Amino acid sequence: MRRIIVSMNVTLDGFMASSDGGLDWHIQNWTPDMSDLLAQHLNTADTILLGKNTYSAMAAYWPAVSTSLLLSRSDLAYATMINGCKKIVCSTTLKKPRWENSQVISSRLPNEILKLKQQQGKNIMVYGSHKLVQYLHKFNLVDEYLLWIYPVTIGRGIPLFYKHQQLELLSSKILSSGVAVLQYSAGLVTHPATPKAV
Repeated sequence: MRRIIVSMNVTLDGFMASSDGGLDWHIQNWTPDMSDLLAQHLNTADTILLGKNTYSAMAAYWPAVSTSLLLSRSDLAYATMINGCKKIVCSTTLKKPRWENSQVISSRLPNEILKLKQQQGKNIMVYGSHKLVQYLHKFNLVDEYLLWIYPVTIGRGIPLFYKHQQLELLSSKILSSGVAVLQYSAGLVTHPATPKAV
């Protein structure tokens, strides 16, 4: 079965975005070795699963810069890869996705996503897409979390996790920027509950 891997930028105090959705703390800490590693991760996948807002932002950016002479070689390689990947958008309002290799699923999401996992192919990556990640977690559809932990605190914002979750560390890497890339298995996911009397 294919794995769903959530790749997420997170502050040291656990937020994936500021309260207004801002990502300034992420953009100002980006370095070339992060682009290289991002491309390596995407190379293990052939499908990207996205919510509508993240999809719209990425669709407005990556096709436009795919031939830019201002991008680094690693960023250009990533642009080529992400444009070529199959994109699945989970949305009830997006009707005509314009980014190449895109399709929309709008109903029976748990079943449709499970079907994706059961297909032949490489990993399925999830970027951003906060509400979608919470939905995937609710239905135990996440296999791994690839967390890019930035040496930045913002005090308040949109948290990645809202509930107790036990993860198993698979690998770790510290980049030149001080960002720690931690790969976790979500196979040990637990939900807190009051013990039942036997």
